[in-house]
Amino acid sequence: MLSHRFSVAPMMDWTDRHCRVFHRHLTRRGLLYTEMLTTGAIIHGDRVRLLGFDAVEHPVALQLGGSDPRELAAAARIGEDFGYDEINLNVGCPSDRVKDGCFGACLMAEPELVARCVDAMKRVVAVPVTVKCRIGIDDQDPEVALDALARAVVAAGCDALIVHARKAWLNGLSPKENRDIPPLDYDRVYRLKRAMPDTPVIINGGVRSIDEAKAHLAHVDGVMLGRAAYQEPWRLLAVDHEIFGGPAPHATMQNALEAMMPYIEEQLAHGTRLHAITRHFVGAFHAVPGARAFRRHLAEQGVKPGAGLDVLREAITCVGARAPAEAA
Repeated sequence: MLSHRFSVAPMMDWTDRHCRVFHRHLTRRGLLYTEMLTTGAIIHGDRVRLLGFDAVEHPVALQLGGSDPRELAAAARIGEDFGYDEINLNVGCPSDRVKDGCFGACLMAEPELVARCVDAMKRVVAVPVTVKCRIGIDDQDPEVALDALARAVVAAGCDALIVHARKAWLNGLSPKENRDIPPLDYDRVYRLKRAMPDTPVIINGGVRSIDEAKAHLAHVDGVMLGRAAYQEPWRLLAVDHEIFGGPAPHATMQNALEAMMPYIEEQLAHGTRLHAITRHFVGAFHAVPGARAFRRHLAEQGVKPGAGLDVLREAITCVGARAPAEAA
């Protein structure tokens, strides 16, 4: 494991393969995650469509949703065969669909089952197996619930814990409200790290900038950025320098988008629509003069049948530059 770990969180309907290729052009060192994929979809669905990814995305982790140890083991093995660098079990998503499927955050109430799931996956794959969780759900005491889950899964072989530092209320709050209303409790995650010094602990939830990420790294082993990384991806240009002490992949966002052109051209040739890729660029130039014109041009022209690279190039001419040093 690196001295510090920086990850871009999995987000359903957002972090698809096109998004991940874009983010990889902004940071070479950050760990990227797939959207959460259910075991049933992987075992019975179109694996190439669901699991296929570009080699440039490495390191990239596959996030699984499920609660049956045998099915999770099968899905983890498939993921490893596809070349993923890590298998992550979601024990934190509060959506109704996930809850109805008996996986996600509701598994916080069943630490021994989660441990059996981790054990089953560890037995069949050589890559790291990690767990992403909350500090608790509903009326659970986070001091008890998080400790119980963490100790159970680590005893089963879990290689790292990614902890979203707020409770999930499965009864009474919508998934959207669960992202904001339960208060963040970073200190609870810090206490977990102090109690389990040999276990890598990565903090998640409400981290809005690279400067905030660096502050957390005084207490934990890693930081995962979610909405901030997606809505304002320009921040990722600072990751390699500020977190890892190395150079940024590209000096400006314009350079990063230019570097993406061959990938986009290849995808267009295979029938992908331009908007399926450029929808992830909406926040690329947040607060830069011309950003609104950039977004408008992509929104109006990028959705048209046959839209090509010329649309993106024209959009890029609308904006100024932002150097990586401004991205913290």
